[in-house]
Amino acid sequence: MKSKKYFETVASHWDTLRESFFSKAVREKAFDTANLQPGKLAADIGAGTGYVTEGLVARGLNVIAVDQSKAMLNELKLKFPSSDQIDCRPGEAAKLPIPDNWVDYVFANMYLHHVETPSQAIKEMARILKPAGKLVITDMDEHDFDFLLTEHHDRWKGFKRKDIKRWFTEAGLKNIKVDCVGEECCAESSSGLEKASVSVFVASGES
Repeated sequence: MKSKKYFETVASHWDTLRESFFSKAVREKAFDTANLQPGKLAADIGAGTGYVTEGLVARGLNVIAVDQSKAMLNELKLKFPSSDQIDCRPGEAAKLPIPDNWVDYVFANMYLHHVETPSQAIKEMARILKPAGKLVITDMDEHDFDFLLTEHHDRWKGFKRKDIKRWFTEAGLKNIKVDCVGEECCAESSSGLEKASVSVFVASGES
């Protein structure tokens, strides 16, 4: 099963699943790193059912929510049926449905480990940033839990922080920082025989 099909399948109960993986502290760290300003435009890439989007809207930002899964976006729309702050767009990592130099912020939470080519995905996210815009990625550090690939259809077992820094640099970003969120992403295998607890990083860079 590819990740797209997986997320189509779990969309209706993703919010419950997500709460077992990580808390809102990850989102808050990303927002603190971005130094959010109300009224600005943000892109939430791999938006899912709106974990990041919800927080951005609450802080007075307008959001373009992008996800490959239409089922996920439909769940997001159900949460905000009359919001004029959110523009939902289906899209893929290699070609985001957003013009060049368009948004003030780009957020990608637990997204990068699902894409085929992380370095290219970062370049694509950098492409849509306005000058002086900020990209903020929260994801897992490198780990050895194979069941996350087979059961949750991750493509990558987390990342080395030095690779994240290099990919940000190659994307033309500056003032790059990679720090600890201070929380771990947790999951248990379907057999109940394995439990994963992986540290989460927050990476940021400016266009």
